[in-house]
Amino acid sequence: MNKIWLIMQREFLNRVQKKSFLIATILIPLIFPAVIGIMAFILMKQEKSAGTSIVEVLDESGKINLENTHKFEFIQLTGNLDQAKTAFSQSSHFALLYIPPFELAKPEGMTLYTKENPGVRKMGDLEGMLEKRIHDLKLEQFNLDKETIKSLKTSVDLKSINLSETGVERDSNTGMLYILGFALGVLIYMFVLIYGMQIMLGVIEEKTSKIVEVIVSSVKPFQLMMGKILGIASVGLLQFTIWVVLISVLSTATLSLFGLNNPQQQAMEQVMQQVDDPEVAEAMQSNQKIMNILKSVNEIPFGYIAFNFAFYFLGGYLLYGALFAAVGSAVDSQQEAQQFTFPITLPLIIAYFGLFMFILNDPHSTASFWFSVIPFTSPVAMVGRLGYDPPLWQLLLSQVLLIGGFIFTTWIAGRIYRVGILMHGTKVNYKVLAKWFMMKG
Repeated sequence: MNKIWLIMQREFLNRVQKKSFLIATILIPLIFPAVIGIMAFILMKQEKSAGTSIVEVLDESGKINLENTHKFEFIQLTGNLDQAKTAFSQSSHFALLYIPPFELAKPEGMTLYTKENPGVRKMGDLEGMLEKRIHDLKLEQFNLDKETIKSLKTSVDLKSINLSETGVERDSNTGMLYILGFALGVLIYMFVLIYGMQIMLGVIEEKTSKIVEVIVSSVKPFQLMMGKILGIASVGLLQFTIWVVLISVLSTATLSLFGLNNPQQQAMEQVMQQVDDPEVAEAMQSNQKIMNILKSVNEIPFGYIAFNFAFYFLGGYLLYGALFAAVGSAVDSQQEAQQFTFPITLPLIIAYFGLFMFILNDPHSTASFWFSVIPFTSPVAMVGRLGYDPPLWQLLLSQVLLIGGFIFTTWIAGRIYRVGILMHGTKVNYKVLAKWFMMKG
């Protein structure tokens, strides 16, 4: 055990002292929010400085009369389309909108001429304005009052509550939990693959440099394998812990910035009840939805999720890491390892697709249950279910089976590793691996 500890310590220190580790650990959690913030800032500045786009309108139908907005100014033209095109090509205006005669039941033939690609957003805005105008014309055709029709539209905000057997009520936060399950499942998938590949590459590097021959003269191959696996696992856990702390600090700062759990929230609710202007009320209602989303984030049991995420990361990593170590010991180059890595990663890939097809759509289905208890898929699947509060017995069963799976794969990998680590120049296939596994000694 002491030798395993020494190898683990060596592997840990060699990796955490590298600049690449410090950059990945500290900067990555900061880079993504920074990039998103910069992009949002640029977008806001761009919208403010964009100004108004001038659109020439040739309306041969005589039905469309678009009103100017802060985004578009419309200039009505007369004449035919060829004349309008010629005049537009000599102007500095944004676009020429041609509206031919059309039937309200089937508006066709409308065309936007521009000198360069107008972009999806502006096209969408113009289409929306045309659709709204045609909608109003249809109301007038059937002598329907616009305000009456508008009053018939009702927005329903269906609140989902989880009711426990003891009668305790808790917001289910369905949308937020979907995003959380997706993010955690993908993170586990990436972490297990990345750190598993690190083990395999580390073993191949030591084997090809003949360092391993010196090391195994004083330690057993199994001790070397376990020390390397646990060393890289400790690096991953340290990295994960630092990320959790940084993300928690950033999240707290964000919640404070938006004023969550602030008296302003209650004040907004009171003001909304007294506002008569529909536009003002709609804007305030939109702000209230943002506050509710942030409140939902604050109610998620992050401690429970973080603990179980760490368990499944460690368990999944140890299970797959042992197999990656066995592959690394059996080959002499990364190219040779490719034939063995796909069968190892296949269960992870299946779990990844199962996350979207079954788990996030119906976290309590039979398929979700089996995905979350089979050791080779549970690290991704059960982590995706954590936010949906799976039954305790399913969680414990999944964890016990994952521990058993790790012990099983470590036993298999150890029998291959003890022989393969000292073999050089051998053409390895599955038959050779089976032979090494069956060897006594």
